[in-house]
Amino acid sequence: MSAHNPPSSSCESEKQTPSLEAEIPHILVVEDDPEICGLLQRYLKRLGYQVSTAVTLAEVMAVQQNAPVDLTLLDLMLPQEDGQTICRHLRQFSDTRIVMLSALNDLRDRISGLDLGADDYISKPFDLEELGARIRAVLRRTTSPVTLPAADQTLQYRFDNWLFEPAKRALYAQTGIRIALTGSETDLLLIFCQNVQRVFPREELLARMHGEEKNVDSRAIDLLISRLRRKLSHQGRQLELIRTIRGDGYIFDPDTIRS
Repeated sequence: MSAHNPPSSSCESEKQTPSLEAEIPHILVVEDDPEICGLLQRYLKRLGYQVSTAVTLAEVMAVQQNAPVDLTLLDLMLPQEDGQTICRHLRQFSDTRIVMLSALNDLRDRISGLDLGADDYISKPFDLEELGARIRAVLRRTTSPVTLPAADQTLQYRFDNWLFEPAKRALYAQTGIRIALTGSETDLLLIFCQNVQRVFPREELLARMHGEEKNVDSRAIDLLISRLRRKLSHQGRQLELIRTIRGDGYIFDPDTIRS
């Protein structure tokens, strides 16, 4: 990790979130190591972000209740609830983007983090400039016109007994059950809804989702599609809505679709 200034001994002063200006992204750092926490605070503030900190799930919830969180930097190894537990909570009750930070660098750990709904996974030790670039890339996807078309915040798609509302990052089953989507899942499903029955090579989906961002794991799309398939399977449809075309890529193939 690149060090810039001597780390502070504690992050306690930042546990209570200040009033946040809506146009400035708000980042929540969930990290129990005071040195790393202080380092991240100073660096993110120099980049112009609003920064809050937390260590426990209760503190995470308190920050969220005080002000919307645009992105959460989440350490996996925490003293009380582990990062996976907090990630599950965030995915169930929040639209925040999640970037996991962990000393665990095994492929299975990275896959597990992405499967839980993280938007990115960075191994410790990390370079601050790379972290900053990844944060910018994730936040760009948050406000991307693909996810939230500026011309129509009420855009809806209906297909195979599903209602998809991109602006709300949600799927609604015919029974009325709401299934929350991550930002990346929303982006991907919107791409598919706008291009029904078109075969997308993995590389094209990666380019659409991540732009010119480098060092993106090519398996990220496969994992994302796997998560999206599981959520779309709640309706009990035997034929997958997102099909794999061997050697070519993926295709979204609902019986009917209308917007």
